[in-house]
Amino acid sequence: MSTPDSPSGTPSGTSSGTPAKRVVVFDYGFGNVRSAERALARAGADVEITRDYDKAMAADGLLVPGVGAFAACMKGLRDARGDWIVGRRLAGGRPVLGICVGMQILFERGIEHGVETEGLDEWPGSVEPLQADIVPHMGWNTVEAPAGTKLFAGLDADARFYFVHSYAVHDWALETANPAMRSPLVTWSTHGKPFVAAVENGALWATQFHPEKSGDAGAQLLTNWIGTL
Repeated sequence: MSTPDSPSGTPSGTSSGTPAKRVVVFDYGFGNVRSAERALARAGADVEITRDYDKAMAADGLLVPGVGAFAACMKGLRDARGDWIVGRRLAGGRPVLGICVGMQILFERGIEHGVETEGLDEWPGSVEPLQADIVPHMGWNTVEAPAGTKLFAGLDADARFYFVHSYAVHDWALETANPAMRSPLVTWSTHGKPFVAAVENGALWATQFHPEKSGDAGAQLLTNWIGTL
């Protein structure tokens, strides 16, 4: 069942009276920050849109949005010191969620129109053009989530999410050799060739689709993330 919009930046709260988790939507000039803010607030978070270093570091969770070109997003992120903030948070085990191009920039590199741009290199791999007859991939699609997922907990296997993108990661290259460490959980979707649709890797989670535009399924996913903070 859908819930009405909460006032901008106002959390819906919890029935137990537990203080809402504080989430910063990092504002570096690239991303649907207002729709992300509203979706997170409906999911019960205390949300602020900012690029302030101290607030981004102190928040329970940091959401990194992204729309447009990989190279432009990376420049905007670096200009706002977002690359340093993401790195520092992850070094301390502090949760970060990347969305759309905010997920893509977490990889080693992006290749657009033959131009290679260095990403944050949290994960190995290249963001490359979709290999499909119709590009961009725009609209609703299903995903194949792995066993043990927390991000997709409580969602049906046929749940659909909203995608808008022309580039993706087609090959996952990171595996954990140490049996004491949990390997990343990778969710896939298909548009032409299969591509990475989401990743759960310790404190770092990300989705290629837009949960804030994905109706009840996206709301459940954001609630799941907030519940881990």
